[in-house]
Amino acid sequence: MTLPNPPIAFLQSLGAPEIFIIVFLVLLLFGAKKLPELARGMGKAMKEFKKATKDVEDDLRTAMEEDPEPAPRPKISKPAETEPTAAETEKP
Repeated sequence: MTLPNPPIAFLQSLGAPEIFIIVFLVLLLFGAKKLPELARGMGKAMKEFKKATKDVEDDLRTAMEEDPEPAPRPKISKPAETEPTAAETEKP
């Protein structure tokens, strides 16, 4: 079952009057003095998020470009010859 519209489809139908109403409500809720602080905080958060994603992308890119270290070869040892035990050497 698929949804007829994506979850954020309502954002595509916003017109100028709806945007003005939203801005007016935000201004009423937070006040004119808090809006610059909120915007500054959002800007810093977005900057940190972009920096973190760029760092992760750079790490992945460098990890993919590096030659992997060759895996150490396992040492194959021959089974040690053991001396027969006293019970094996005794003949009945």
